[in-house]
Amino acid sequence: METDPISATQVADRLPVLAQPVAAPLTRAAIFLVATLNPGSENRAILRSFCGDLAALLRAVEFRDLKGALSCIMGFGSEAWDRLFGQPRPAELHPFREIRAGARHAVSTPGDLLFHIRAKRMDLCFELATQIMARIENAVSPVDEVQGFRYFDDRDLIGFVDGTENPRGAAVVDAVLIGDEDAAFEGGSYVIVQKYLHDLDAWNKLSTEAQERIIGRTKLADIELDDSVKPTSAHNALTTIVENGKEIKILRDNMPFGRPGHAEFGTYFIGYSRSPRTIEQMLENMFIGRPPGNYDRLLDFSRAVTGNLFFVPSATFLEDVADNSPAEDKPAVSESPAAPAVAETSSSMPSSSISSSSNSSVRDGSLGIGSLKGDIRHE
Repeated sequence: METDPISATQVADRLPVLAQPVAAPLTRAAIFLVATLNPGSENRAILRSFCGDLAALLRAVEFRDLKGALSCIMGFGSEAWDRLFGQPRPAELHPFREIRAGARHAVSTPGDLLFHIRAKRMDLCFELATQIMARIENAVSPVDEVQGFRYFDDRDLIGFVDGTENPRGAAVVDAVLIGDEDAAFEGGSYVIVQKYLHDLDAWNKLSTEAQERIIGRTKLADIELDDSVKPTSAHNALTTIVENGKEIKILRDNMPFGRPGHAEFGTYFIGYSRSPRTIEQMLENMFIGRPPGNYDRLLDFSRAVTGNLFFVPSATFLEDVADNSPAEDKPAVSESPAAPAVAETSSSMPSSSISSSSNSSVRDGSLGIGSLKGDIRHE
């Protein structure tokens, strides 16, 4: 059997690292589950034990439909990392950075654990979420759960195609997986999640042309507007990050969600990157503006009601978590303390220099989070 050069490569002096399936193909259904870790050493022990068991649990559910593309990504917040694993810690892990600018607010909300469950069928996602909670329900307190779905031809509920500029092929691995820049956590990734609620009544009162100028793409054909007519405040202009002449990509797997009976219509933003600074700069551009005041007009119709940053360790790390846990129940002193809320008058964040070195020892695209045999390619 031939080895996928993107998924696995052998290095002479070490075994390949198996990444969680961050770069797996996008699916039609997903569940986003965020929870906090309850106090107590017994709850830390439950979570640490579960890290090594998640792969087997996924395989048991996955076996009901091997073509269902079921996968699960498990992430940890900054404080939870200290309580569960201590040192060393990922170099750029810190609490989500709140942003306030006028009426716009990127909130920071509680969240120690993230489970991003994906499949072609919602029943597979639902069953795995049920089994996960049955295992850890006494150790955690759920704070947010969203069931997302693909809307027609990958559109969000405001009517535009979402995720057009996602990286593809080998570029996905380079965009989302940590390499030599933090060798102890090679194969890991950072993920930022936000739940946005839309005022569809107000949005739908706009003309199609006005909507297109806010997004920066045509609504029907999904073609990017020419720079001669696209405002600098367009959503896709403010979320394009260029460093040293190169665009820095992230991987979005956003999903629409809603409850029409409650007039709730939203988008669950989830973005993976090898450095959280890329997405943080996007959010600063959106909420504060580039330059300040030239903000994303989409925020006049959409508001963020959650905000979290998690670190996604490699599947190899999860499999190797030891039974012993840190002695202290309270969080250790973080090497990356929480930054103050970003204010409208703050200066621009320092540009980050993100290494583009290849993840030569990382094996990605596993059948699930810990299935060590199958491959799923990002196509």
